[in-house]
Amino acid sequence: MSTVAETPTRGYVRRQRPEPARRVVERRSQDGTVLAEVTLPPEIFGIEPNLAVLHQVVTAQLAAARSGTQSTKTRAEVRGGGAKPFRQKGSGRGRQGSTRSPQWVGGGIALGPKPRSYRQRTPKKMVRLALHSALSDRAGEGRVVLVDQWAFDLPKTKEAIAFLAAFDIEGRVLVVLGEEDAAADRSFANLPEVHTLLASELNAYDVLRSDWVVFTDGTLPGAEPRSTLDEDDEATERGDATGDEATDGADDREGADEPEDTEETP
Repeated sequence: MSTVAETPTRGYVRRQRPEPARRVVERRSQDGTVLAEVTLPPEIFGIEPNLAVLHQVVTAQLAAARSGTQSTKTRAEVRGGGAKPFRQKGSGRGRQGSTRSPQWVGGGIALGPKPRSYRQRTPKKMVRLALHSALSDRAGEGRVVLVDQWAFDLPKTKEAIAFLAAFDIEGRVLVVLGEEDAAADRSFANLPEVHTLLASELNAYDVLRSDWVVFTDGTLPGAEPRSTLDEDDEATERGDATGDEATDGADDREGADEPEDTEETP
């Protein structure tokens, strides 16, 4: 009796993604002084880059940047050509009905470009994944810089050059700014290798085309603003200091609301 080997059924196998890596970056001041070490959000700076999604999103972004304003005229749009150039028969030439046909010099263009949009629809999840993949790639290479805040009182290119020298940054640099960093934006404007961008406009293409990415406490993706953390710490300290006094005051108020027990005399 022959036995037939059972073939395993094939189905969809979900790929097991590795756990996000926890990467640490030094938080410095503008002059290069190390203030602390900050752990970057693993879900943004520690994932494995998805190259396929990166390619599709960057291609869509470059396609959306095309103007699409080129235009040619068809035979219906070229001026002239109303009269038949010669009689239908007897001339020994091919039959022609207009001098503005595509085969004539000065005629219309067949199947020429017209104004159009090259924009592609990309899901928001793919755009987010592409940005996280690009940031994770730069963080994996140790090319993410974190500054506490910009100390530009006035726009000065000299101070911007001193910042790059203090951090030993070379190549193309992407500086992510906030709405209040106008002086920093003007300071980096004269440096051709530096590209400034608002935090709300951060995208995968600009990250990939830059060698370094510079963030501040307020523009670091996935991190709470430093001011919020400081306020929470101060509130906690105030709560610990006044906790006993608040409790005593509450007990006194509760005692004041309760009526005193008095015995009635006959």
